[in-house]
Amino acid sequence: MTDFYVLKLLDKLRGGFSRIGVDYDVMRSILQVKLTMDGRRTPTVLAGMQKKEEKKEGSPLRVQWIYLLFGVMLIPLMMLTGNYMLQMSLVFGVVMFMITTTLISDFSSVMLDLRDKNILASKPVNRRTLNMAKSIHILIYLFSVTLTLTGPSLILCLFKQGVLFFLIYAVEIILMDCFILVITALLYLLIMKFFDGEKLKDIINYVQIILTIGITVGYQLVVRLFDIAELSLSFKPAWWQYLISPIWFAAPFEMLIGGARDTHFVVLSVLALVIPVLLIVAYIKLMPLFEKSLQKLSEQGNVGKSNARMVDWLSKVTCKNPVEGMFFRFSWSMMKNERDFKLKVYPAIGYSIVFPFIFIFGIFWDGNASSIKDSNTYLMIYFGATLLQTVVLMLRYSAGYKGSWIYKLIPLPNTAPIYRGMLKAAIVRLLLPLFAIEAIMYLWLFGLRIVPDLVVVLFAMLIYAVICFRSYPPVLPFSERYEAAKQKDYTANSFGLLFLLMGMAGIHYVFTLFMGGVYIYLLVLVVLNLWIWRITFPKNVSSTGHGSSFPG
Repeated sequence: MTDFYVLKLLDKLRGGFSRIGVDYDVMRSILQVKLTMDGRRTPTVLAGMQKKEEKKEGSPLRVQWIYLLFGVMLIPLMMLTGNYMLQMSLVFGVVMFMITTTLISDFSSVMLDLRDKNILASKPVNRRTLNMAKSIHILIYLFSVTLTLTGPSLILCLFKQGVLFFLIYAVEIILMDCFILVITALLYLLIMKFFDGEKLKDIINYVQIILTIGITVGYQLVVRLFDIAELSLSFKPAWWQYLISPIWFAAPFEMLIGGARDTHFVVLSVLALVIPVLLIVAYIKLMPLFEKSLQKLSEQGNVGKSNARMVDWLSKVTCKNPVEGMFFRFSWSMMKNERDFKLKVYPAIGYSIVFPFIFIFGIFWDGNASSIKDSNTYLMIYFGATLLQTVVLMLRYSAGYKGSWIYKLIPLPNTAPIYRGMLKAAIVRLLLPLFAIEAIMYLWLFGLRIVPDLVVVLFAMLIYAVICFRSYPPVLPFSERYEAAKQKDYTANSFGLLFLLMGMAGIHYVFTLFMGGVYIYLLVLVVLNLWIWRITFPKNVSSTGHGSSFPG
């Protein structure tokens, strides 16, 4: 196996790991296996080549171009001079937002994985060593993502801002990553302390939504910390700023480089150093408890009263074809019980809840709430449909993908009923409840005058769901392993679908400019819905139609 460079760096910390009760040699071996398997599993698809993961061993540290792009976008912020609080609060706000969302969406399933324990339980590996190996594994990838994201700004600040600025920035990036990882782990530990079984799994998914909303709203607060009236860019200290972590990491720059000696900056600077260190110490102490509590995820617990009757009724209402209804119920059950699916999709629900309100939040913050009621900002509700991108993509993956052989035994002339039932289940289970919540809040903000517009948005979202489905290669529901998601780059699809959604909102706005335009647009959307659903999921086609490829 490859002796990775990152492991050689860890060797220099061998003594520190040993002092906290970690068997370093065992931990190193576990990490080496993990990194080797990651390298073999992740192919060269990012370069547009065929799958070669079984033949080629790659580096575990992969540069993701999307993070590099965001990193380049940080450069203008690093060019600011004279106001380190503004400059670095924005920088750390962006970086912490990106890293936290990456951790929640991509690494929660790794952090809550029980397979390590199941495989190594019979081996002489103590819990602290195993849990530390898992944490270091996640940190390696977090650091790689962070380095990609902050690399351009780090290089720039070394030449433009000086060595001291560079060193402070580098140290705080490390503290920031540790802070994000430990906060997330301790929050999961707190949840596991009070819940178990299926209830615990559900609570963790709900917390993902809350975390996503929290960091998104928190970033909006960071942007509005400064009084930009008359371009003064003045920072006004307030007690609630002690609760916003990007401000902590900005304060040392103002104090050590900007020369500020105000008590407010001293306290914030101390928090930037002390809080991450204390959290790391607490996490190390609580590692055995975390691993022990993690076992609760394997317990079934009380699943509660079955809602099979409701699902059966919904399938009859939405699906005329009995085969379509069968796959509606199947997809509903998989979305309800597939833990990995929920770990990856629920953060997207958080974004879809908060994004339609971000612009409105800014208007309220600026004291222009009275101008909202008669405005067209209700069209921001279109951004709630961004959930569909993630949902439609993740419907193809499952931890039990090997069971997809059952599709071969079903005597169906085509796969249209499968996809139609799957997509309807996703819409009814995930999109409609989200839209209902947002619609109620929008009605409270804008009044009953937007009821026709909300109906238009709903029909537009149904069309958008089909477009999302058609934008990805056809794969039968829950028939691929989750690891395959890392081998395919659908970033271009995501940006294209996002611009399409914005275009749909723009068309809606045009129809609001003349009398009766909304009702004309509604009629157009109803006809388009009938047409696009019919051509995408035809009732009578041969098995060679769209989406008919059975897993081979």
